[in-house]
Amino acid sequence: MRPTTINWTPPERAQGEPRPPAQWRRILALFRPYTGRLTVVGLLVAASAVVSVASPFLLKAVLDTAIPQGRTGLLSLLALGMVLAAVVNSIFNVLQTLISTTVGQRVMHDLRTAVYSHLQRQSLAFFTRTRTGEVQSRIANDIGGMQSTVTSTATSLVSNFTAVIASVVAMVALDWRLTVVSLLLLPLFVWISRRVGNERKKITTERQKQLAAMSSAVQESLSVSGILLGRTMGRSDSLAREFTGQSDQLADLEVRASMAGRWRMNTIQIVMAAMPAVIYWAAGLSAAGGAPIVSVGTLVAFVTLQQGLFRPTVSLLSTGVDVQTSLALFQRIFEYLDLPVEIAEPPKPRNLTDIRGEVRFEDVDFRYDPAQERPTLSGIELKVPAGSSLAVVGETGSGKTTLSYLVPRLYDVTGGRVTIDGVDVRELSFDTLARAVGVVSQETYLFHASVAENLRFAKPEATDAELVEAARAAQVHETIAALPDGYDTLVGERGYRFSGGEKQRLALARTILRNPPVLILDEATSALDNRTEQAVQQAVDTLAAGRTTITIAHRLSTVRAADQIAVLDRGEVVELGTHEELVELDGRYAALLRREAPEPAAVVPEAAALGHV
Repeated sequence: MRPTTINWTPPERAQGEPRPPAQWRRILALFRPYTGRLTVVGLLVAASAVVSVASPFLLKAVLDTAIPQGRTGLLSLLALGMVLAAVVNSIFNVLQTLISTTVGQRVMHDLRTAVYSHLQRQSLAFFTRTRTGEVQSRIANDIGGMQSTVTSTATSLVSNFTAVIASVVAMVALDWRLTVVSLLLLPLFVWISRRVGNERKKITTERQKQLAAMSSAVQESLSVSGILLGRTMGRSDSLAREFTGQSDQLADLEVRASMAGRWRMNTIQIVMAAMPAVIYWAAGLSAAGGAPIVSVGTLVAFVTLQQGLFRPTVSLLSTGVDVQTSLALFQRIFEYLDLPVEIAEPPKPRNLTDIRGEVRFEDVDFRYDPAQERPTLSGIELKVPAGSSLAVVGETGSGKTTLSYLVPRLYDVTGGRVTIDGVDVRELSFDTLARAVGVVSQETYLFHASVAENLRFAKPEATDAELVEAARAAQVHETIAALPDGYDTLVGERGYRFSGGEKQRLALARTILRNPPVLILDEATSALDNRTEQAVQQAVDTLAAGRTTITIAHRLSTVRAADQIAVLDRGEVVELGTHEELVELDGRYAALLRREAPEPAAVVPEAAALGHV
C-alpha cells in the first residue's frame, strides 16, 4: 500500500511559528560568516556619511565668508573641497555596493543550498505529501523574492542610519532650534511606516502561496505526462481557464502589494519636501521683522543638511517596510529548514567494506501513520541468504512495495528491524546503504540529459568502455548505438524519447554500473508487453546473477525460479517456500497462479492479472 498524496500545509503561528525576535536572530545569523566584509562596509558607510556632512559646512563658509569678503583663494579651495567630497563619496558608494552585493549573494547561495540539502534529507513520505511545484516555489520564488532585501537592505539600513545620525549632529551644531522643528513629525512617520509594513507582510504571504499554487499547476500540467493527460481527456481548455484564474488572482495581489500604504508613504514625502519651504518662510519672516535668527550661509547649509536628513529618513522608512515584507518570505523558508528529518544518519554510522548481502526482516512492523489503525506490515520474518533470491507476491495493497522500501531505508520500520549482514540498516551510513542496495522500479526515471549522463549518475567516474559493457549486459547497447548521436543522445523529458522497455533496460544498465550486492526489483517488467518483457527479463537475470535479489512480482511466471517465494496478505506473510512447495500446498499462491493462467476459451485480460502495489 502506498501513502496517499496530499498537499503539505505549513503550521500556523499558534503551532510554533517563530516569534519576531527569534526570527530576527536567525536572519542575522545568516550574515555572521561575513562579519569581516560587513565591518568594511560599515567603515565605508561611516566615512561616506562624514564626507557628505562636510559639504554643507563648506557651502556655509562659501556664502558667509569667501564670497562676502572676496577671498577668491579660499573660494577656490572650498569649491575644490566640495568637488573632492562628491568624488570620494562616489568611490565609497561603489565599494560598499560591491562588497554588500557580494555578501548578499553569498547569503542567498547559503539559503538555497541549505534548503536544497535539507530537502534531500527528507524521507520519501515528505515528497508523497508535498507537490513538487510547492517545493520548487520555495526555492525559486521565496528565496528569489528576498534577493533585493538580502543584497541591499543591510547596507541601506546602515548607510541611511549613519547618514541620519551624522545629519542630526551637524544640524544641532548649526542651530538647535531649527533642528527641533525639523524632527517634530519623525515619530508619526515611523508609526505610519510600521503600519504599512505589517499590511504588506500579510499581502506578501498570500502572494507567495498563490505563486506556489501556480508553480505546482505549471509543473503538473505542462510536463510530458500532464500534456498527454490533458489532451487525451479533452481538458486543455479547462486547464488554461484554471491557470488564467490563478494568474488573475496573482495580478490582483501584486497590485494590492504595490499600492498598500502608498498614499500614506507619499504623504510623508510631501511633508518632508515641504519642510525646507517652512524653514525659508520662517527665516524670511524673522528677517522682515528686523531680527534674523541665522545667517544666510547657516540657513542654506541647514536646509542642505535637512535634505540630507530627509532622504535617508524616507529611505529608512521604506526599507523598514521592505524588511517587514521580507519577513513573510523568511518565515516560509525557515518552515522548510525546520522540517524534522524523519530518516537521519546515526551519530556514529557504521561503514561496511566487504558486503556479502544477507538480508533479514526480524519481526518487522510498519505504519505510514502512527494513528493508522491497522499496520501496513505486521510481524514480517524473512531471511534472504547472500546471493539468493526472494520473490514477494500478493494482492494489490498487500504491502509488497512497502516491504522492499525498508531495505534501502526509504522508510524506517516502526517495529522490529531490517538487517544487512547482521547490521541494522538504521545503524549503517547512507553511503554504505547506497553501495549495498540497488533499486530498479517499474516507474523508471531518466533525467533530461544524454544517455551517457543518465548512466553515469550511478557512477560518475565510469569510463566509456564501462558504459558500453553495462549497456550490453542490459540488452540495450544496440538500441543506443543505432541512435544518430549514440550515447550522447538526449533522452528527453523523463526519457519519453525511448519506449517503456528501452527505459527499463537503461535503468538496469545504470544499476549494473553500480554493481550493488543487494538488488531490489520492484515490478520492473510489469508494464511491458510479452516480447519486451522477455528482453528486459534477460537483462534482469544478468543483473541478478550472484546477487541477493528481492523481486516484487507482478507476473508470477517471472519468479518461478526464485529460491524463496513469500506470499503477503494484508501485510503479513501467509505462505513461504519454493514454487513447487507452494503449488503443492494449494493455498494463496496456487490461487494466484490459477487466476493468472489463461482460460481455455479466452485469455484473461491483463487488467485481471495480479496488480502492483
